[in-house]
Amino acid sequence: MNLYLKGARIVDPSNLTGEAPVLPGFRSSPVLFKTNVPCDIYIRNGKIASIAPQGKEPIPADARVIDLAGKIVTPGLIDMHTHLREPGEEYKETIATGCLAAVSGGFTAIACMPNTKPVNDNKSITEYILRKAQEARLATVYPIGAISKGLQGETLAEFGDMRSVGIAAVTDDGRPVMNGELMRRALEYARNFDLPVISHCEDLTLYSGGVMNEGSVSTQLGLPGIPAVAEEVMVFREIRLAALTASSVHIAHVSTRGSVDLIRQAKASGINVTAETAPHYFSLTEEAVTGYDTNAKMNPPLRTAEDVAAIIEGLKDGTIDAIASDHAPHSILEKEVEFNMAANGIVGLETALPLTLKLVHTGHLSLSEAVAKLSTNPSRILRLEIPSIQIGQRADLTIIDPDRKFIVDIHKFQSRSKNSPFHGWELKGKAVMTIINGRIVFNDLD
Repeated sequence: MNLYLKGARIVDPSNLTGEAPVLPGFRSSPVLFKTNVPCDIYIRNGKIASIAPQGKEPIPADARVIDLAGKIVTPGLIDMHTHLREPGEEYKETIATGCLAAVSGGFTAIACMPNTKPVNDNKSITEYILRKAQEARLATVYPIGAISKGLQGETLAEFGDMRSVGIAAVTDDGRPVMNGELMRRALEYARNFDLPVISHCEDLTLYSGGVMNEGSVSTQLGLPGIPAVAEEVMVFREIRLAALTASSVHIAHVSTRGSVDLIRQAKASGINVTAETAPHYFSLTEEAVTGYDTNAKMNPPLRTAEDVAAIIEGLKDGTIDAIASDHAPHSILEKEVEFNMAANGIVGLETALPLTLKLVHTGHLSLSEAVAKLSTNPSRILRLEIPSIQIGQRADLTIIDPDRKFIVDIHKFQSRSKNSPFHGWELKGKAVMTIINGRIVFNDLD
């Protein structure tokens, strides 16, 4: 069915300044359209057929009219860091339920990490993931391949074979590549296939069995801590390896002030590094662990208020390019246990956008900057087609009600798992409709 989106304000970061925002190593794209006034968008056969100021064009007879007064239309959001537990742990999440959670959170596309069982370190697993995603007919899925076979950090996986069937990047996320020589070769090898390399930065020799941030709170709770330097020394290593190999590297889930400082300095020096953080690292501190709440256990761990402030500043000044959910579903079998034994991670696809919008409501980011970090910037880092709202483009769109207030209720999550520390929070702003290829896949309009 063709759609006529009536009266929404368009926020498209790629079309605001004459050129799309440029990250190191990427070329800009020309502006084809921009507007700050309520507009009507006609979608025909899955593509944007026309864009006009509200009421200036006749409504086509073949279109379903959707009134979006007071709403915002953005290019489809892209989550570049999602864990889909299939294959191997479908009781936590399947590709279908993960895609359903994604579109419910406003994401039209997600990139899934390779730490499944078996690991996505070969083209057969990549093909399986893509096939299951196509069957779900919801969010577009971009599989991420493993850097090393079995995530063991010993031998490089076959990047070329996986690239030939559709991986978008490589990473050993969930485990750091401790072998510096192997990481150097990964950066060099990936360049041959134009593959981004995503690094989970953690020095296991400084980890010491820690389960939360090392500091006064861990001491009070009697829990072994993980020092910030465990992340920061690996961030420094990856930056220097990127400089040595003249390659690009992407730093996942940045959580510390020191990491932000290192990345900022590297960018100023012209080193090709990009970075992401997750909403929990600018929304929560280590104090959330008080009471031994396993829903606040994650890796890297929640840090201090000073680290949270540095993360927000890094988002504001562009040091941190993207916001990713790091959606990590676990069942009660892994979470309702002693804190030391609990699995790391939280579900995040259905709260990432509203938590990011908090930064807009508090004046830390403009709406355009927030959308860029959830859409255009992730696509640039992954070297995908830049999502934009332009005539002739595929209609992958997110419709946001910036004023919708709601209470987070994990029991209403579409994800199969419910492990979230944000249950009961009142948030403002959420996705109310998600459109993929001109088809409505999620609808929560009043």
